[in-house]
This record gives sequence, C-alpha cells and structure tokens, in this order.
Amino acid sequence: MSGTAPTAAPVLPVRGRLRPLGLDAVRVTGGFWAGRQSVNATATLAHIEHWLERAGWLRNFDLAVRGDLAGGRRGREFADSEIYKFLEAMAWEIGRSADAELEARFRAVVRRVAAAQAPDGYLNTNFGRPGQAPRWSDLEWGHELYCVGHLLQAAVARARTRPGADDGLLEVARRAADNVCETFGPDGIDGVCGHPVIEAALVELARTTGEDRYLAQAALFVDRRGHGRLSDVEFGREYFQDELPVRQATVLRGHAVRANYLAAGAVDVAVELKDASLLEAVRNQWTNAVACRTYVTGGQGSRHQDEAFGGDWVLPPDRAYSETCAGVGSVMLAWRLLLADGDPRYADLIERTLFNVVSTSPAADGRSFFYTNTLHRRELGTLPDPDRPSLRAASSLRAPWFEVSCCPTNVARTLASLSAYVATCDDEGLQLHQYLPATVAHRLGDGRDVSVSIATGYPYDGEVRVRIDGDDERPWSLSLRVPEWAAQGATLTVDGDSRPVGPGLVTEHRRWRRGDEVVLSLPVAPRFTYPDARIDAVRGCVAVERGPLVLALESVDVPAAESVDELRVDVDQPPRLVDGRVTVRCRRVHPDHHEWPYLAEEGGSTPVVGEELDGVALVEYHAWANRGPSTMRVWLPVLTDQAG
Repeated sequence: MSGTAPTAAPVLPVRGRLRPLGLDAVRVTGGFWAGRQSVNATATLAHIEHWLERAGWLRNFDLAVRGDLAGGRRGREFADSEIYKFLEAMAWEIGRSADAELEARFRAVVRRVAAAQAPDGYLNTNFGRPGQAPRWSDLEWGHELYCVGHLLQAAVARARTRPGADDGLLEVARRAADNVCETFGPDGIDGVCGHPVIEAALVELARTTGEDRYLAQAALFVDRRGHGRLSDVEFGREYFQDELPVRQATVLRGHAVRANYLAAGAVDVAVELKDASLLEAVRNQWTNAVACRTYVTGGQGSRHQDEAFGGDWVLPPDRAYSETCAGVGSVMLAWRLLLADGDPRYADLIERTLFNVVSTSPAADGRSFFYTNTLHRRELGTLPDPDRPSLRAASSLRAPWFEVSCCPTNVARTLASLSAYVATCDDEGLQLHQYLPATVAHRLGDGRDVSVSIATGYPYDGEVRVRIDGDDERPWSLSLRVPEWAAQGATLTVDGDSRPVGPGLVTEHRRWRRGDEVVLSLPVAPRFTYPDARIDAVRGCVAVERGPLVLALESVDVPAAESVDELRVDVDQPPRLVDGRVTVRCRRVHPDHHEWPYLAEEGGSTPVVGEELDGVALVEYHAWANRGPSTMRVWLPVLTDQAG
C-alpha cells in the first residue's frame, strides 16, 4: 500500500464509500462543541498534565532512563498509555489551534518518552527491566501491546497535524511498531493483547507511513483473536473477545471498551484488504449491539464486575456502567463503519453518544470526570477528595482523577479531534453528519474547490443553515443527515422551496452560486420516548428527549425532595419548553409500607397518589451533577393508571 496525504484526521482509509474531512478542512466556529473544545484546551489538558506529573506516571519514563524503575515506578500496568493519549490530545489541539505554548509542552513530554526507549524499539515502563517481570510475560493483563497502540495513535495524530515535525515521536512509534512486528509476526509469539487497540493503531500507522508490514501485523492480530490464545479468567474468555473468532461473532460482547476497539481495528483491516466477510461480520455485531445492548444515551456496558455488555435487553438504568471510554470506542467504531458504508445510522449513534456520554463525563470546568455514566442515582453523591485519586468507578460525583484514569485522556483526545467527525466527501461532493457552527472547505477530485458555512443553534434550535461560499459552473452534491429521531416534521428548504424529508441522507445536486442557502429544519420539541417491552428494568417508564439530547430528572429541581424516586410522570401532558427548560407534569407518591413486600392480591402495594407538581424542570443529562450532590433518573415511572 502507498502513503496517504496528511489529512488531519484520526482515520484515513484508502477506500470506502466516504472519505473523511479533517481539522484542516472543518473549522468549528461556535456553539455547544466550540465551548467544549475551548474548556478542553484551556483547562482539561493542563489538568491532565498536572495529574500525570503528580501521580508519578510521567516520571516513570525518567526513572527508566536512570535505571530506578523497580522501586520507584508509580501507577497501574497501563499507566504509560495515559501519557500517550495525552500526547495525542495535545497533537490534535495543536493542529486545531497552533498553540505555541502547548507545542513546547508537547515536545518536552516527547523527549522524556523517547529517552526511555530501548535500542531495539521496545518501550514500556512496567516490564523488562531489572526487578520487573520479563517482556510480554502477561498478555492477558499486562497491556504492553495496548500501550504501544496508544503510542502509535499519538504519533499518527502528530504526523497528520504537523507533517515532518522534528520532535521524533513518529520515529519512536515506528521503532516500537517494528519491535512488535518482529516479536509477534508469523515466526514470533503466537499471541494477542488482552486489551485490543494495537490493531487499529497499526493500520493507521501503515496508512501514514506506507509500510505494509504494519497492516499485515494488524490483520494477523485480528485473525488470531477468538481462538483461546489468552488464558481463561473468571469472567470467561468472552471478556477478551477471545472465545470466538471475529468473523463468527454476531454481537459485541465482553468488556465494552475492548469490544469496540477490536471491532474498530477489524473494520480498518477489512477496508484495507477488501475483506468483505470481515466487514460484514463487524457490521452485524454493531447492528445487534445497538438494537439490544445500548442505552438510550448511547452508553454501552451494563455490568460493573467486568465492565462488560450484558445480555440482550439487560439494560438496568441504576446499574448502568456505560463507561466513558466505551462511548469513545463506540464513536471510533461507528465512524469507521460510516466511512466504509455511508449509512447515516452510524452518524446517528455518534451524535447520541457524543452528546450524552462523551460530553457527560467532564464537569463544566473540565477538571473532574465521570468514569461511569449511570442513568439512575438513588442516593445523594459524595464529593470526592480533590487531592486524592478516586477508585476507578467508585466516585458518585465527578472526580478529578482516578487510580485508573483512562477516561479523562480519552475525552480530551476526542474533543480535540472532534472537527474530524463532522463531514465527509466523495467524488460528487460533501456530506454533513453533525451539526454545529462551522466552515467546511474541500477540493473535489476534479480539482474544484468547494466551501460552505454552517450556522445553527443546534442542538437547542433545530434550524441548520448551510450557505454556499463560492460559485461553480458545474454541479456538485450537498448531503445532510436527517436523524432517525426526526422521522416526523423535518423539512428541507432550498431557494425558498420547502419539502418534508425523512431520516437518512437528503441530497441536493445542482450548480451552486455564492450565497445559496440550504435550510434543514429538525423538530427539536421535547418528546416522550418509550422503551421496548423486553427491557424489563424500565417497563412502565418513559424517558424525555429533545432533539439529540437525553434529559433527566434531578432532585435539585424537585421541591422539598432529596429523592426523585417519589415522582410519577403524567404522560397525558406532553413535555413542554418553558423559559428554555423542558418541564413535565408529575405527581408525588407515597408508597404503602408492608412488613413483607409480596402480597396475595395484585395492586395491593399501589402507591398513594399525592400532590400534583406541574412544571417540574428536567436537566440535560450531560449537565447533571454540576450543582452539587443530587439524585437523578433518566427513565421516569408513569402514573400507574397510565402505564398500561
């Protein structure tokens, strides 16, 4: 395969239905996501760097150079990966903003990492030195290949945002990748990593460098998976996706982050090698996981014990794990499938997950995070100690850092690269998949330059105005996504002519003139959403959504209540928008108390209905827990006589 032009995007397939437009083509100019990117740049990156230093994870590389790792290393076995994700986030942010001070910090971290690399390319602070376990001695839990994978992704981000940079990160990554190929190639160790990510990373490095051996190694790792090469563990080999070959699996299963990362790598391999059967297998896994194993927020993973997908329809809101990193992995997978197939349902899930999982994790100030994203908090949360890392998922409110702090760095790299998930192109023109104020510029295959400006108050305002910024004598296509939730009431207006449009991509192919406008109007009025009856845990409940946003009832908005569990929503009155807040009508209930909770007659424990509360305000789910300890629920029980 040959090298690819350095478009500033995380994923650059050489073939597929659509081609990505990167940070060099899409500029976010305002709105919801511009605010998130600004906080990420000005607060989150510095916060992460502070904790990487404070926790000693960056210092591990210095200790490696001095030979003091055996007694002084800090952090879990995968701590190196957080430095690499931090570097990736900085690389994307530098590409977005050209921040000179951040450039200097980036180079300083790269120097410390590069100094610790062994002469043969091996790079890890937890294995292989005096007093440590040997290299590659714990493929189940050691995360050595996983760490290399994140190193490669950081180097790819740097190569695509600053081609030819002299900091040396790409050379470090190439030497590490060469070491992996020599160690795990056809004549080497016949194994895989317990935590996938190396697969997608190797493919992207191959796309960046033109080196075929990296692609071949990624394909080898994908084909080895599922043949029991990893030891059995208490969660079963399904935890590692090692109980069934990728081509035979029918649904995403096991550890939710691992599952999404592996599937993303498999799509990359399938696209590069034109492997239709592998692509079809992953496509089916995604379809079934979305249909039966995904929360209304887009979150994935309902089991705490192994951070894993549960069975079909096992989606309890109060036990939702919905790890932030699984949300990032879901976006990575869906984006790759979108590029391969062009099906807008992948962009639908990306939108849902970005607004309701990825953006939920960080606090408004960007300095504390949710690791997991429950859909029902029964008890008031406890403020975490700001000076101590929280246990991985133990924090009931956003915590500044974790003993396993994969989520802050994952959020940071996603927000910094967000522009690359907005738009794509093909030989006919442009496709807009996510809506935000932005400019989009692209050169068509025949050399013509096309550009548009997007003006919108989305997601709170459903009007999306796309203005053409140049004249063209020949026609080209502009396509806009109509989300599945907008099945009723969406319209498209071109040259003053308006028509209804349904879910999917709607395309206008014409000769455009400067100043032409296409206006997509999406119905963002609040609405009730009802669960499939097979989801036992939320039967008799409704959720409230507004456009792509999932809403929640938070106790701080309920008069004289610590718990939201005493309210029942009245679905006879639709949710309303009042002074910018979505409200619902509820009744407070007072359940009867019994010495034994099981009765001989149906209905004997029906709650006593109390006062009516009209106009109870809901909060966007991504914004909950920003006002102190609270209880919260997304799925609201319906008044008993309405649940029918």
